[in-house]
Amino acid sequence: MTRRAAMVSLATLGAVILGAWLPGVPASAAEAPVAACLHAAGDKPAAQERCIGKVSGACIGPDEGARSDGDVIGCLDGEQAQWDKLLNASYQALLKGLEPEQQAKLREMQRSWIDARKKSCEFFYDFFQGTMANPMIAYCMNQETARRAIFLGAFAGDMADWKK
Repeated sequence: MTRRAAMVSLATLGAVILGAWLPGVPASAAEAPVAACLHAAGDKPAAQERCIGKVSGACIGPDEGARSDGDVIGCLDGEQAQWDKLLNASYQALLKGLEPEQQAKLREMQRSWIDARKKSCEFFYDFFQGTMANPMIAYCMNQETARRAIFLGAFAGDMADWKK
């Protein structure tokens, strides 16, 4: 399987997962804009990175200041959920393709990343010490989750190519 085919498979899996995840929304409508963007980006990392913020940006609109912090956070959390589904699909694909010792190292690597993401994003509160940090934390969580999803998706695609 090529890296592009792996990303297409992950995007399709993400669309199916997200279709089930958004109750009352037909799968075609829930065909996660993130997954669709990744599909269109192919295996070009720079193009994939441009998918980050598309969903939340459209949700927030052109004037972020006109939205409440809660609305902005909701938009960012909604996009992060899509990235998280793709991240988890890639993680599971990687786990299935590894030997038990490698699986343990992947779990350890992922736990370290989760801890680093949390500490990095929560630093906004430590720095600003107020509720204005909350949208910044949500932005950071979305950004870091998306980057990790892209990384693991590429890794899963490369592993699939290597194991051919």
